[in-house]
Amino acid sequence: MKQIRYFIVAAAGMFAMVACQNGPAKQETKPSADTVAMKPDSTANIFEHMLVDNMKDPSCGMPVSAGIGDTAHYKDKVLGFCSKECKAEFEKNPEGMIAAADLKKK
Repeated sequence: MKQIRYFIVAAAGMFAMVACQNGPAKQETKPSADTVAMKPDSTANIFEHMLVDNMKDPSCGMPVSAGIGDTAHYKDKVLGFCSKECKAEFEKNPEGMIAAADLKKK
């Protein structure tokens, strides 16, 4: 009788070891038809415009939500620009262009 008990305990232990090593069955999931595929770097521009203090590029008037190519610090503000060229234009006359930046209210 003891031998049968030992056999059952040993068999249960071996079953548990095998089951733990294999883990749960993995199911492969495929995206559904209504899932939108995004490129890995495509989320960068979604949040980037939230981190600057202006809503428009002060040089050309383009909304910063369309994409930011460069930034600058001006009077405790972080300004976004669509390109390095627009940033360079702003740096020539910041006082004259800051009003066009459409600064966010805090």
